[in-house]
Amino acid sequence: MEYLSGIVERITFVNEENGFTVAKIKSKGFPDLVTVVGNMAAVNVGAAVKLKGEWKVDSRFGRQFSVIDYMETVPATVAGIEKYLGSGLIKGIGPVNAKRIVKAFGIDTIRVIEEEPERLAEAEGIGKKRIEMIKEAWQEQKEIKNVMLFLQSHGVSTSFAVKIYKTYGDKSIETVRTNPYRLADDIWGIGFRTADIIAGKLGFDKNSYERCRSGVLYILNELAKEGHCFATREELAEQTEKMLELERDNITGAIGKLILEKLLIAEGEDVVYLPPFYYSEVGAARRIREITARPSNFSTGDIEELIRQVQKECGISYDEVQKDAVRIAVKSKFMVLTGGPGTGKTTTTLAVIRAFQKMGAEILLAAPTGRAAKRMSETTGMEAKTIHRLLEFKPPEGCQRNEENPLDCDLLIIDETSMVDIILFYNLLKAVRDDTVVILVGDADQLPSVNAGNVLNDIIDSGAVSVVRLQRIFRQAQGSMIVTNAHKINAGEFPVIKGGKNSDFFFIEEEDPVNAVAVIKDLCSRRLPDYYDAEPVDDIQVLCPMQRGETGAVNLNCILQDVLNPNPVHIMHRGVQYRVRDKVMQVRNNYDKNIFNGDIGRIVSVNREDGIVEIRFDDSVVLYDVSELDEVVHAYATTIHKSQGSEYRIVLVPFSTQHYMMLQRNLLYTAITRAKEVMVIVGSKKALAMAVNNRKIAERNTLLATRLRVD
Repeated sequence: MEYLSGIVERITFVNEENGFTVAKIKSKGFPDLVTVVGNMAAVNVGAAVKLKGEWKVDSRFGRQFSVIDYMETVPATVAGIEKYLGSGLIKGIGPVNAKRIVKAFGIDTIRVIEEEPERLAEAEGIGKKRIEMIKEAWQEQKEIKNVMLFLQSHGVSTSFAVKIYKTYGDKSIETVRTNPYRLADDIWGIGFRTADIIAGKLGFDKNSYERCRSGVLYILNELAKEGHCFATREELAEQTEKMLELERDNITGAIGKLILEKLLIAEGEDVVYLPPFYYSEVGAARRIREITARPSNFSTGDIEELIRQVQKECGISYDEVQKDAVRIAVKSKFMVLTGGPGTGKTTTTLAVIRAFQKMGAEILLAAPTGRAAKRMSETTGMEAKTIHRLLEFKPPEGCQRNEENPLDCDLLIIDETSMVDIILFYNLLKAVRDDTVVILVGDADQLPSVNAGNVLNDIIDSGAVSVVRLQRIFRQAQGSMIVTNAHKINAGEFPVIKGGKNSDFFFIEEEDPVNAVAVIKDLCSRRLPDYYDAEPVDDIQVLCPMQRGETGAVNLNCILQDVLNPNPVHIMHRGVQYRVRDKVMQVRNNYDKNIFNGDIGRIVSVNREDGIVEIRFDDSVVLYDVSELDEVVHAYATTIHKSQGSEYRIVLVPFSTQHYMMLQRNLLYTAITRAKEVMVIVGSKKALAMAVNNRKIAERNTLLATRLRVD
């Protein structure tokens, strides 16, 4: 065993899950910075460290010091203290203020902050408000360090210490020690598996009810992430038993107790729900029946004359199916309008809007995402809101629009309904009056919602409401290979990939994923922007079948960030650089910020002094504390699933056999239908053929269609 001492100059990588860290330290006797690797998640830039470990030679990265154990001390030099304080460790002290404070107090700086913080006013530019911020942050950092040391002493990753402290405060260690499974319930990003590891290290009984309870709830939540509203008892017991490696009796006993405690809801002998999904599914079915039971206020009058007037005003001659859509919309209370690209969904929706306007109806338009709502506004010339904004969602109270305060409209049109999950759908229907006409617009062949439910397809399959299917491809869309190939793929036919000078659909064959990455990098940074006069970040979107792998979203984001945004102004969080002008995506619903899973924004400023990042989402600028940055990921590349409801001028898709687990027809179809002007696929013909031929769609456990069929 060898020992190494030095000052941490920079941290180049931190694995959030296990605390594995790659850092560079300056050590006496070494002319260059030394690379050190190991579990050092609690270490900050500028810290003085004493490391125990051994030297190793990595085939790719060369000589490294592999850390087995370490001890951190406060820096002993003025330069070290300045780097330590300026690293972003303490909110209120960034590089500028660190220099000012160290200039005022020199080697005595740390003692002054610890024992006489009021004296910080002696430093240039440090006022009372900032002193309070520094005092609070210094104390918080000490407490977080205690949590880190507690976790580390039990062999657990320290990367969650900040979240644990922010949730439980000075009761953090006591809470973790008493019931670590609470972490999975209370803290986003800490799942059951992490809580179970902590519990194991703390010596918790593997057969305890707390463990079984948390395991059962974890499995149901994971199934919900896959789109399922419920699980069968057998499926739930089997998956939990496999994960926990316990006897079946323990699991079935825990399920029974959870049902008695009303933490689960059983329907019949076989089906088990988490309560939000049960009440949403039952409630949505009830509301649809209540709305359809009320006669329409617009079912009288000469509909044919109305259609003639709309055609004349719009200068369009509608085909018979489009006219049927207007007739059905006027006569019925609840309608679905579905069809693929180029089939006239927008034109037909406009015809319905004009018809209702001529009848004096109050109309509201909405879509699941900001981008989809903006596009709806552009195509209709009317205001369209996100569903959350329409419902006036305010945390923590929830939706201000509900049964007691319903939406004031005669017609409600929801676009991109394939994206809407069951919980959001129920909240929407609760705010709809019984006399309102509801029209759902969407492409039933696209991927279903990211969250639980299969709302659009379930409603269509139920036969309980009127459905208009647009299937004819209009002449103006027939010249687009994007539209043609989307329909070919949907019909199980191999797309036309020959390209051509005037084509809008291109296929670049590249079997090797490493070479494919180089092609994508060149396309995004040079070829596509030059040829189409495109802005690389705003106009081009890379859509990936998966997160992982050489051509997955995670790796491509790292590469594209460097080539498309080499901006030096940045802030670090867990080894990741967040740069000004970075394109980012929110990956969880944050009701406090009114920002939702899938929203895309741009970083407009970073304040390293205060640990604050400003991100612009459409028309609003949202503030993030640096500790909240794990809620956003870079979005130069994103998954096809996350692209639902959005359109991009140019779409670039890596599609290789490396993604074999995800190669499905509706995935490829969804990717292609995101492109407005240009579609480029880089990959293998074999992967394309695999996707086209795989029409198997993972069945989702939902009972909405069944409930709607019930008399």
